[in-house]
Amino acid sequence: MSHYQPSARGYYGQFGGAFIPEMLYPNVEELREQYLDILADESFQREYQLLLRDYVGRPTPLFKAERLSQHFGATIYLKREDLCHTGAHKVNNTVGQILLAERLGKKRIIAETGAGQHGVATATVCALRGLECIVYMGAVDMERQKPNVARMRMLGAEVRAAVSGSQTLKDATNEAIRDWISNPTDTHYIIGSVVGPHPYPDLVARLQAVISEEIRRQLREKTGSELPDYVVACVGGGSNAAGAFYHYLDEPAVKLVAVEAAGHGVDTDKSAATSVLGRPGIIHGSRTLLMQDEHGQITEPHSISAGLDYPGIGPLHAFLADSKRAQFLSITDADALQAAQLCSRLEGIIPALESAHAIAALQVMDLKPTDVVVLNLSGRGDKDLETYLRELHLA
Repeated sequence: MSHYQPSARGYYGQFGGAFIPEMLYPNVEELREQYLDILADESFQREYQLLLRDYVGRPTPLFKAERLSQHFGATIYLKREDLCHTGAHKVNNTVGQILLAERLGKKRIIAETGAGQHGVATATVCALRGLECIVYMGAVDMERQKPNVARMRMLGAEVRAAVSGSQTLKDATNEAIRDWISNPTDTHYIIGSVVGPHPYPDLVARLQAVISEEIRRQLREKTGSELPDYVVACVGGGSNAAGAFYHYLDEPAVKLVAVEAAGHGVDTDKSAATSVLGRPGIIHGSRTLLMQDEHGQITEPHSISAGLDYPGIGPLHAFLADSKRAQFLSITDADALQAAQLCSRLEGIIPALESAHAIAALQVMDLKPTDVVVLNLSGRGDKDLETYLRELHLA
């Protein structure tokens, strides 16, 4: 078994596990006992792969970004997850989890969302399969991601505002967990990232692993080798990064670069750079790296990007940081905004603010002209246009 697969109890090194209220134990245990068998089932895989192809639009292209390559002095490939149905990688996971929920006999679906892309992807698959959908979203995020709120409602989902704490992703997740405790028998919680109690981090990583599976095949076709020098992806909770890294974890020649949101800077009180500012703690059912004060109270993160505005990271990423398998970089709001404009004007691709952090990391990496870099472009920037227009003074 790979060194980077979780143990039977869901641990990656010292990180992971399942720290859950007693009321949720039957749900989580049912999922833990069945998810691997369901994922391996031939009929599940046949249905999943068909939906990925005909509904999601996979495989997504691996695009050689010629002008970005010239700008950064290396060969840059963009994995175009922004071209998935719904506009981001999130749908890879929700398609898989809705099929799993059906096999578990669940009729009601709940989800949390930050930037809104996971909420849209969940609402989408619930509409496709005719299941009730409730999405929890921080009130602040609802305001800054209005287009995605509208999309969820158009798809028939009920969007419930989380009004506690910072009113962002952490608080939406808290509300979703409370809902699940109140409705344990008929409800499946589609977690959108590689966070939460075991088996969720592993389940979501396996469903997103299609990204790196395709990268290997596509890169071989383009370059003759499946192995780039670098794979780069942004990390909030970390689902797109887990998917992009998954089939390279046991390839030490491939450098993995995880890019977090520095916000106003890691030396300020407005940051979400967990690998720099966090220490081990428990959040949303797992032990991971967590931003907290000296009393163990969670500190409020900040990022201009709603999808990276989270005080922790998934336990796999905490392990990758702790073991030094991945390099973690932190990018400020300002640098992410400039990178988004650069990508837009050099390649005609408007990236999501989350993905823009990964693009900005290219300027601080020590790249050589011979380096081949695959950057996971996790989502498209439609949802962030209002922020871009305001912050880049384009309105």
